[in-house]
Amino acid sequence: MAISKQRVIVVLAGLVVGVALIFAAYVAIALSWSYSTGERAGYLQKLSSKGWICKTWEGEQSLVSLPGATPEKFLFTVRSPEVVAQLNAAMGKRVTLNYEQHKGLPTSCFGETEYFVTGMKEVAP
Repeated sequence: MAISKQRVIVVLAGLVVGVALIFAAYVAIALSWSYSTGERAGYLQKLSSKGWICKTWEGEQSLVSLPGATPEKFLFTVRSPEVVAQLNAAMGKRVTLNYEQHKGLPTSCFGETEYFVTGMKEVAP
């Protein structure tokens, strides 16, 4: 029994569509389910749009626990244009960032870090 060329094409197309649907479902779950949520307080140091093809907003916050201590950097990604505008207005100021941590994202097109900032508020010095 010979397998027709048309049948092979249909089976291969079905496999490609099936893999694409599984990948899309995985990405949707990874982006909607958060591993953890929290807040970080510190001085907002940097916010920039990065990427060759997929442009994402990447930022850096300096976390200072005690005066004179070496600051720790908190690297984050921002998806919301409204939050980007708030962060740009608060550059160099002490802020509290609300974030969600998403693990297992398949590519850096969604962001270079696993921490996605969802909101911010300025903190009085």
